Amino acid sequence: AVCEMCGIVGTREAFFSKTKRFCSVSCSRSYSSNSKKASILARLQGKPPTKKAKVLHKAAWSAKIGAFLHSQGTGQLADGTLTGQDALVLGFDWGKYLQEHGFKAAPVSCFKHVPLFDQWDDVVKGMKVEVLNSDAVLPSRVYWIASVIQTVGYRALLRYEGFENDAGHDFWCNLGTVDIHPIGWCAINSKILVPPQTIHAKYTDWRSYLMKKLVGARTIPVDFHIKMAESMKYPFRQGMRVEVVDKNHVSRTRMAVVDTVIGGRLRLLYEDGDSDDDFWCHMWSPLIHPVGWSRRVGHSMKKTEEKRSDMANHPTFRKIYCDAVPYLFKKVRAVYTEGGWFEEGMKLEAIDPLNLGNICVATVCKVLLDGYLMISIDGATSAGGSDWFCYHASSHAIFPVNFCQKNNIDLTPPKGHDAQTFNWESYLEKTKSRPVPARLFNTDCPNHGFKAGMKVEAVDLMEPRLICVATVKRVVHRLLSIHFDGWDNEYDQWVDCESPDIYPVGWCELTGYQLQPP
Repeated sequence: AVCEMCGIVGTREAFFSKTKRFCSVSCSRSYSSNSKKASILARLQGKPPTKKAKVLHKAAWSAKIGAFLHSQGTGQLADGTLTGQDALVLGFDWGKYLQEHGFKAAPVSCFKHVPLFDQWDDVVKGMKVEVLNSDAVLPSRVYWIASVIQTVGYRALLRYEGFENDAGHDFWCNLGTVDIHPIGWCAINSKILVPPQTIHAKYTDWRSYLMKKLVGARTIPVDFHIKMAESMKYPFRQGMRVEVVDKNHVSRTRMAVVDTVIGGRLRLLYEDGDSDDDFWCHMWSPLIHPVGWSRRVGHSMKKTEEKRSDMANHPTFRKIYCDAVPYLFKKVRAVYTEGGWFEEGMKLEAIDPLNLGNICVATVCKVLLDGYLMISIDGATSAGGSDWFCYHASSHAIFPVNFCQKNNIDLTPPKGHDAQTFNWESYLEKTKSRPVPARLFNTDCPNHGFKAGMKVEAVDLMEPRLICVATVKRVVHRLLSIHFDGWDNEYDQWVDCESPDIYPVGWCELTGYQLQPP
């Protein structure tokens, strides 16, 4: 549920009053005392696509996605949609999955595009919080103090004070939910602290017990949930127009309109398509651009057709259009072309955009403006350059010749060449071509913190509406090989360490997005 007054997101049961419209008494009173304030009540937006992922034929996944929409900086909720903790896939539990197998999760601080990434290292083992007491027999909601035993992504394993070393009653929760509070919150908000029924008789003087436990203890900041809500405001709105790659013809762009925003991820509807002709990507994706970008840099664009008549009444297309302003998009690195630059015909190595687990022999086919390049995979058979793909010169998906050899990665050679015997020197000689000078590639490598074996939630970029349980299989400088748990290695994908398409454990639960289990 989303509070109609302050916009904070939480579970419906935790909200105030019978109507569950507000998170607290104060929000309820503030709202009624100022009825002029615009209601932030949710509205039903366009439904997510129902088509199945091509590779998911062996499982009947639920494609229902909890739609957190962010309008004017406050959460909008699509009616009747599973969100927050309710969006947990039944039968899949991150905490249990990690504990049973001894897996580790990538820290939230590794992901620069997620809420509170720069403050999550302050959430540490041993920290004390006030949480809802689920082991109480009282008619009203009561709370108790718990210790953080372990953190994995946004999730924390908690233990109520009084259980000491007894792990039998430990429980997992998402620290982004509204029912976890700093020490002192109950006193300020006139809430009652009551020990769990199981250990109620263990001590006679719980006050003294707590005082001893709380001396010198750390807790979450008082404004923790305010900052969380602030960091979940996104500038894109339904009805904004963008240019985005044509998923059926990757060498060109198409006009599209933002239909849904969930946790910074955009569901875009192609202007000349039907209601299922959509494309999902993050707002920082290199695949979307402001209107006019294609014309400015010289990129091919599908000729704009009239909107289909059956789409005229779609809620998204009834919105007043506005072009998304350029500053909303991720800025690319400035490039300097003096002293030699990429040239048509030069060779390099590149991640295949149509098979993201492969790094292939590739060619610069066209040099666009502003540092953009059209790259083709050598040996591809598509006519007319329909499989060319646009990468920026600063992209971490293109590499100098022999990058794979130096880093013990299997290079995919052109058709007709044996991967075991392929040799760049003889290939360059045979094709009478030159390699792109190594100095032109962006080789920055931050201290990203990812390690092989860490668990993440990752977008299946071949079906980008799906976010799956995944593992960082390998780390090569800033390049990560992502393996989808339960799937064959052929579905593995290479992504950059700063890709907006990988998320910490618990992100889907936090934002209300459906997580696909192994």
